[in-house]
Amino acid sequence: MKKALVIIALSVLVVSCEKTAEVKEVKTAYVDTSVLMKEYTEAKDLEAKYKAQSEEKGRQLQAEINRFKQDAANFQSQAQANGQAWAQQRGAELQKREQQLGYAQQQLAQQLQQESGVEMDSLVSGVKKFIKDYGKKNGYSYIYGTGDAATVLYAEDKYDITKEIVKALNDKYKAQPKTDATKEEAKK
Repeated sequence: MKKALVIIALSVLVVSCEKTAEVKEVKTAYVDTSVLMKEYTEAKDLEAKYKAQSEEKGRQLQAEINRFKQDAANFQSQAQANGQAWAQQRGAELQKREQQLGYAQQQLAQQLQQESGVEMDSLVSGVKKFIKDYGKKNGYSYIYGTGDAATVLYAEDKYDITKEIVKALNDKYKAQPKTDATKEEAKK
């Protein structure tokens, strides 16, 4: 009976060793997403586009704000000379203008944020799809993301493929045909 137990134990050991030998190595890596978005050319171009739009539209609004400040300063000096009734009427007009300028600032910020958000979401989706395809093509079992929204608490540097992903994404982006609008914005 003891011999039978030993034989069974040995056969279980041999079978488990064979199964262990069949286990394929799990290839894993991570991408620092904050570095990726800072170094990805398309993301830089998108950021530059909305920064330029913000500055352009902001200059127009700033000119109106400056006119308002000038009018408000003039109001102070003219209020005593023109009397209380004039000061109340003019003060109400200035207050209304100030509110309108505040709303215009908020609306501009929301518009730019909404427009850039849509494009940024599209960019992020494209990057995720690219990383998924890259992982499949290069035999990775897992590719983790680190950075602003970290999903990995620790990883050895040897598993960091951020530079490879950035290079591959930039190469793909450079190879895409540019439209006239895209070329003009790249020049800015």
